Amino acid sequence: MRTLQNSEHQAIGLDIKTSPFTQLVGSIVDRGFVKQCMQEAEAVIHTATLHKPHIATHSRQDFVDTNITGTLNLLEEAVSASVTSFVYTSTTSAFGRALTPPEGAPAAWITEEVVPVPKNIYGVTKVAAENLCELIHHKTALPCLVLRTSRFFPEEDDDKHLRQSFDDVNLKVNELLHRRFDIEDMASAHLFAVEKAPSIGFGRYIVSATIPFTRDDLQELRGNAPAVVKRYVPEFEAEYARRGWTMPQNIDRVYVNELARTQLDWRPRHDFRSAIRSLHALEDFRSPLARAVGSKVQLCIGQSSVLQTFAKIGCAATSYIMQNGLGDKAAAVSFSSHAVQNSQCFIWKDNIDAFAHTIFGFKNRTYTHSVCMFNGFTAGSGRAECR
Repeated sequence: MRTLQNSEHQAIGLDIKTSPFTQLVGSIVDRGFVKQCMQEAEAVIHTATLHKPHIATHSRQDFVDTNITGTLNLLEEAVSASVTSFVYTSTTSAFGRALTPPEGAPAAWITEEVVPVPKNIYGVTKVAAENLCELIHHKTALPCLVLRTSRFFPEEDDDKHLRQSFDDVNLKVNELLHRRFDIEDMASAHLFAVEKAPSIGFGRYIVSATIPFTRDDLQELRGNAPAVVKRYVPEFEAEYARRGWTMPQNIDRVYVNELARTQLDWRPRHDFRSAIRSLHALEDFRSPLARAVGSKVQLCIGQSSVLQTFAKIGCAATSYIMQNGLGDKAAAVSFSSHAVQNSQCFIWKDNIDAFAHTIFGFKNRTYTHSVCMFNGFTAGSGRAECR
């Protein structure tokens, strides 16, 4: 919606909660609400879903209601309204168990030809919704494209082992090699899909950052990934060493976006190479859109002097340490006792408590566990940009 509101399109955002980007509040499970929203619509971008994290908080029936029934409501009302382009946001998680090769086997080369083997209710309902899109296209000729998106979320990984093994930024940059992309590229893929749907009819596409690898690398990626990466992006080694980062020895799958680039004319701008270039220049590797969309944490700070002081000293706090850094653009930060240089004043999710309590002495205040970035915020705003 941020992108569409700055385009020539007249965009209407639907959500169950109000926001600056929501014009109509309601649920896609409500058929009457969907019918009302579809009036005079020419194109639909369907991103509403219950996600993997909701497995812990919602029932299987909730997933069926939102991800399947909600999708069917949108599809059928789109047909009734003579919509000319329907884009459904699916997920690479739909591949499920097909993403994990057996011990000793090469890394999985994931294209649209791989048959999904869902491993949870999230994957099951996303695949079912994809099939509804294909069915409705077959029965009614509704132009409908499915985008299987890889990771683009700003939150930290839900795998505890990965959280303990890698700094969060390190992990996300690693994932740009094979299973992540920037939200700016995600948005552009949807806009290209809207444009191409009428001429294509129906199709499924993997959208993820462009990988540097070929099929010939798959066996070596399972046990010696750093050597493979060094062949393609040799400059990563010095940058990782400077930051104290780690490249995993094993990469078990790579997402191939070739079909989306070929048929949708989509050209993702962000990948592992571009991230390394930005990091080397002490710049944020994320797009402006990714920085704007990231979660917000309200620290309830009204005194601009506090924020100005924090910005000036260029420091970051963790659960264990606060130390003066190298300036606003390159603070020396310790994440859980692991030193990371030139990290641009990032404060990570697990350390927000320590930050609020240690730096400002605020207790029993309302703030969320998220990732803070204090590089470039407006002093006195009382709000920190997060990701």
